[in-house]
Amino acid sequence: MCMSETGTESRPLVRQLPDPAAASNVRYNPSLEELRELAKPDETTTEFGSPSYVSEFRSRSSDRTKNAVDDEFTDHDQELIDDAVDLASDVELVCVDRLMGRHPDASFCCRLFVPVEHARIAYAWANLFEPADGEDPDLYTVQLPDYDETAIRVLPDTGFTAVLGSDYTGEAKKSFLRLFMYRIKQQGGLGLHAGSKRVRVRNDEDDLQTVGQVFMGLSATGKSTLTSHGCWLEDPEDASMLQDDVCGLLSDGSVAGSEGQGLFIKTIGLGEDEQPELYEAATDESAILENVAVDDDGTVHFDEDRYTANSRAIIQRDELESADEEIDLGSMDQVFFITRNPLMPPVAKLNEEQAAVAFMLGESIETSAGDPSRAGESIRVVGTNPFIIGSEGEEGNIFHELIDILDVDCYVINTGYLGQKSQDIGVTESVTILTETARGTIEWTDDEEMGLTIPETVPGIDIEEFYVPDHVDDYDEALADLRAERREYLDQFEQLRDEIKDAVY
Repeated sequence: MCMSETGTESRPLVRQLPDPAAASNVRYNPSLEELRELAKPDETTTEFGSPSYVSEFRSRSSDRTKNAVDDEFTDHDQELIDDAVDLASDVELVCVDRLMGRHPDASFCCRLFVPVEHARIAYAWANLFEPADGEDPDLYTVQLPDYDETAIRVLPDTGFTAVLGSDYTGEAKKSFLRLFMYRIKQQGGLGLHAGSKRVRVRNDEDDLQTVGQVFMGLSATGKSTLTSHGCWLEDPEDASMLQDDVCGLLSDGSVAGSEGQGLFIKTIGLGEDEQPELYEAATDESAILENVAVDDDGTVHFDEDRYTANSRAIIQRDELESADEEIDLGSMDQVFFITRNPLMPPVAKLNEEQAAVAFMLGESIETSAGDPSRAGESIRVVGTNPFIIGSEGEEGNIFHELIDILDVDCYVINTGYLGQKSQDIGVTESVTILTETARGTIEWTDDEEMGLTIPETVPGIDIEEFYVPDHVDDYDEALADLRAERREYLDQFEQLRDEIKDAVY
């Protein structure tokens, strides 16, 4: 039996797991074709020739997740970990090794164990990351969906996660990405729940310049849409998606990517008109659909939440026209905090302290990807990152220090609506804002009523139509209430520096 992370072990925990190359109960690194064949009993083949699966669990079990850094593990928690390790030697398993990240300072070999009868999880997960090249694993996950209790237990310093009683692919994916971000922070950087892209545009002096943009937002707020959008640019201008979900901001200002092969995108409402690139990739035979409405004859209905509004597709970067061959961003020049707060303008420019406030607030709308029971409610998540390990207040301090040192421009962008849904902010407006921000063609003004730096002009947009006070009854009172809520929220983080708390906007 293994002890807690702070205790002693007769044998290190990860050494108690089966050696997949030698264990008789493990099928080690089967090909993707073999994995799909193992998962065949669960497959409905779509009209595009791609596999579709339906899981019992359709979102992460965040309320049943604990890690040994932030939570005091009980004897029962340790028993859960022991059971995961012991059962890994008793049941027929598939074991897959994959490489997470390419950056020399942010690359980890990941090993996933899954029962053969749940091979679809390994198949989907293996399509997100690139094959490992015989390296020793850094991180391990044992996922046992048939366990009689649902519990996710994480030993961050050991690099081990037990996923028990859930068959959701997202648990396998996030088990490794959670520890990717933790390891980056240990190295003096900061893990970000963010997408990244490289934009090459002509500035107002008609010179071609390269801008690195990073997008921080919760699931289903438009992060994938904005990150993958080509911005309607024509050669020599272009926009390339580097990373969609999780990045590592390193101390030198570079942004390390994590997933080198695929993306795990939401599909509810996915349409060819507004999201043509994502739609094309999701309808390619290389895609893997999970909990998408698919008829017995293979007809796919992306607009139907037959199983859940958190329907997903694993798509290949190679099938996404805007995806770059690289996943690492040379420098982070601009950060966009994606919100859906109806009191926020389409975009506002933030100073460094305000940016740290935006990081801490992480304001958005709950989605079915996080807590389905609260979908649609206003929520706040530090760093728009539900996977932080360690002090959240300290994360805000680190973010403030890094953007100060690296001289990063920061913005908050609203991808929802203004007031009581009186003015929608569409993809066209949001993408135009991103493009013109990269070009440096937006004229900014300090607005006294809003207390923010907002656009005075944006090429291609009649920005006056989006002035928030015109869309909110009793705006001053609503703003005062919002600021009071924000101050109260920030006060709970004892380690967060006062200069950040005092910058509430």
